[in-house]
Amino acid sequence: MNIRRAADKDIPDVLRLLSQVLEVHAAIRPDLFISGTTKYSREELVEMFLDDERPVYVAVDEDDHVTGYAFCQLQSPPFTSTMIPRKLLYIDDICVDEAVRGQHIATALFEHVKSEAKRLGCYELTLNVWEGNDGALAFYKTMGMKPKETQMEYILN
Repeated sequence: MNIRRAADKDIPDVLRLLSQVLEVHAAIRPDLFISGTTKYSREELVEMFLDDERPVYVAVDEDDHVTGYAFCQLQSPPFTSTMIPRKLLYIDDICVDEAVRGQHIATALFEHVKSEAKRLGCYELTLNVWEGNDGALAFYKTMGMKPKETQMEYILN
């Protein structure tokens, strides 16, 4: 397995994996997610793959086929007089192809992203996980992540 920046040739595989992730979220929250869609379009991926502020890393097998990805965003939270300025790397989306799960691809992707965050001078690595996505939550805890804050909702219908 190799981990590298995503390229245009990876778009079909990335779109397939984006669909897998969407279906997990649609099963958890059908009131929010539309089954059969993807978070990003082909055109958006072309743009993102070139953007150093939004790096996308892919894990590829020996035939250079994508087995997983991590969409990231470099961020600097808004400065306030009460918080220390800092840079962070936010994991917007991470996925391993359901056909190859259990082979430690997610661990390798996470470790690669963590190394990139350090290389880029980030203070922290952050992400959000949906309630009900228990497998993802357990994985992130295994990777040493801890809750930072909790977003809550009250549905008004």
